[in-house]
Formats: sequence, C-alpha cells, structure tokens
Amino acid sequence: MTSNQNIAIVGAGYTGLTMAYYLSKAGKTVSVYEKAAEIGGLAGTFTVEGEQLEKFYHHWFTNDAHIMNLIKDLGKEENILIRETRTGMYYAKNFFRLSSPIDLLKFSPLPFFSRIRLGFVVLAVRMVKDWKKLEDKSAKEWLLGICGKKGYEVVWEPLLTGKFGRFADKVSAVWFWNKLKLRGGSRGEKGKEFLAYYKGGFASLAQSMVDEIIKNGGSIHLNNGATKILTKDNKNTLVLEKGNEVNADKLVLTCALPQIAEILKESVNDEYLQSLKKIEYIGNTCLVLQLSKSLSETYWLNVNDPNFPFVGIIEHTNFEPVESYKGRHIVYLSKYLPTDEPLYNMTPKEVLDYALPHIKRMFPKFDESWILDFHVWKERYSQPVVVKHYSKLIPSQTTPLPDVLINTMAQIYPEDRGTNYAVREGKIMAEKILAGQF
Repeated sequence: MTSNQNIAIVGAGYTGLTMAYYLSKAGKTVSVYEKAAEIGGLAGTFTVEGEQLEKFYHHWFTNDAHIMNLIKDLGKEENILIRETRTGMYYAKNFFRLSSPIDLLKFSPLPFFSRIRLGFVVLAVRMVKDWKKLEDKSAKEWLLGICGKKGYEVVWEPLLTGKFGRFADKVSAVWFWNKLKLRGGSRGEKGKEFLAYYKGGFASLAQSMVDEIIKNGGSIHLNNGATKILTKDNKNTLVLEKGNEVNADKLVLTCALPQIAEILKESVNDEYLQSLKKIEYIGNTCLVLQLSKSLSETYWLNVNDPNFPFVGIIEHTNFEPVESYKGRHIVYLSKYLPTDEPLYNMTPKEVLDYALPHIKRMFPKFDESWILDFHVWKERYSQPVVVKHYSKLIPSQTTPLPDVLINTMAQIYPEDRGTNYAVREGKIMAEKILAGQF
C-alpha cells in the first residue's frame, strides 16, 4: 500500500472516527462523511447548560479496555471518571436495590430458594468457556434452565420484553450471556458496581479524535452522507447527499446494514443485498428530562412492570454530579421498540404526555413543575436483534465490490454494540488496511 493512498469513511460514529484516527496517524489521507450535523453516531450529544450531554444514556464498564487504550493513545487519561453506582429494580409498586449479592438475598418478591437460584446466573456466566455452545439456545431457554420459572418471570422476562418487545423470545442466549459477563466484570469488592464516564461527556472524546484527524491531514464532512456507490472500470465512486462525488482507493461503510444495502443497491446483485437485510433492527425512543429535583437515589433502575412503557429509568446525575449541569437533574426514560409502534411515531410533546402518568404512578411525589426542559431523541437502527445462530447471519467485512468494506455494530459478536467495541473494530480494520490485508 502506498503512503498516498486515500480512504473515505462513511459515518462519524466511534467506529468511523477510530478508524480515521489510526489511519491518519499512520500518514494516510482520510475523509469522513456523516449525514448528521454532529459527530458521535449513537453517542451523539446535545447541550444542557453549556455542557454536552449524550442523547442516549452512555457509560463504560471498568473492564472496557479498548476505549481506555484509545483514551491513553490520545493522552487524555486524566478525563476518565470512575464512580460507584446504585442499581435497582421497580417491581409490584416497590423499589428494590440490586447492587450487591446481599441486595439479591433480600429481594422479597422471590421465594428464598428462587433468590439462590437467581444468584446461580452469575456462576453460569463464569462457567461458559465457549460461547458458541450457547448459539442454539434462546436467552429464555437458557435462563429458565438456570434460575427457574419464577426467577425468569419476575426478573428476566420483563427486561427482555422491554428491550426487544415482540422479538424477546428470539433473542440468543449468547447476547444475554455477554451482557451479564460485562456487567459482572465491572464490579469491585463486595460486589459493588463501578462504572466509567468521561469528563465533558462522550462528545469531548469524539472531538479529540476529530482534532487529531484534522491535525494529521484528514477531513470531516457533516450534513453530507452517502447516497450510493457507482462502479466503473473497477473504480468506485461515492456519491454524497449534496451531489458531490468522491473517488478513493478504499471506501468503508460504518452505518447500519439496511442503510448500506441502500447505498450499494445499484452496484451489487440482489442476493447480496438480501443477505444484508437478514439481520433485523429495533429502534429507540428516549425521553430526556431536565428536572429541578431528583426522582430517586438510583442511577440505573430496571423497570419490571409490564404496564410501564419504558424498560429503564436512568438518572444520569446520580452518576455524573448534578453540578455539571448547573443543578439540573438529568433523567433518561428509554424504550427499545420496532419503529412501526405508536410510541416511536409520536411527537416529542406526545411522548412526554404519554410518559407523565406513568412517572407519577411510580414516583407519587413527582410534579410536572419539576420539569425545566425535555427532549425526545429517536434512532431507527438502535439495536440489531441477536437471534440464535446469529454468527451465520453476519456479513463479511469485504463486499462484492473491490476495495469497499463494511464495519458496523451488527458485526460486533459475540459482544454487543457499544463504543468500547466500536473502537476495537475500528482500530482492527485500520491495522488490517495498513498491513495490506484488505
């Protein structure tokens, strides 16, 4: 590979930015094209009282080594913030703390023996040495076998249904195992959970990558996503929304697989396009409240009430201090759902009005006068649905077009989507491009 080879990347999320950072650092000419008005992808932000805040709640686990190594490469280690958090559950009109093994033993909605069986899930996670052996089981089948019907119905089924809706019974045991493995690996002494954040928010880290990319001679182009790729004489041309065309030695697409299928539809055969569409996605509607008062002392509250429309209530300012937002308490109410469901298609005010009675039911002291501001953010391709034998559905990073690659969150497996693994995959692809393996 010659030193003057240029690379175009579609998508300024963490995968695309990481790849561009390491490629530009090695002397390659890199350009990044993003349809949104900002960088960060699913870790995009908005401003609250002069501080950047994620549209969708974000944190890292303390064992997220790839993101930590990136931060060290950028010389920004002093910005890593590690804090203890409180996790809880809302069930049968009551709040339960679930931040330690002792909390589990006190979890009264389950008979004592069921609480013990629920604790076996931690051991079962640790005993998995080859995740491929879980591929033929659904999360439901796996969990029922470990913690029994009562434990599954009270604790796990509401969370799976809240996360995946009508797809819940199809979700792979591999996905659930990995989620529990990550969370367990972020616990300290006595089972307490510690999570990590970044000073200035995730946007600050993304901007540090952008600054380095530009310093290294690269470029970032916002509000100008890709519409298609045209191929002529074995050369690929990237056509952008503003009508301009880009010729590059290599093109890398980091957006969702259905979006990639749309970009490639004029250049590849239908069989390949259909293979990209085999993986289904669900969307997300996230209501963010800025409040004058706190709802609770819990950071992450799982909602195991089938009548509550949101799977979780995340009070961000029980993690990042409320002083960061000039005294405003930040609360996320998140719902993963297919995009044909009513909640996804509501206006922001309709989402708020829909949520308020449920919030009041859970927190009787809550009053609408506490709301200083609110925002509703939506994402069409928020989460791939990881089904049994998912590994057989994942497309290769190479495509039928020479020098056109794909690198998406749907290919992060057995791990789930997240900035830590986006960074891992972005760096690995950069290294392979530099080594001439692509």
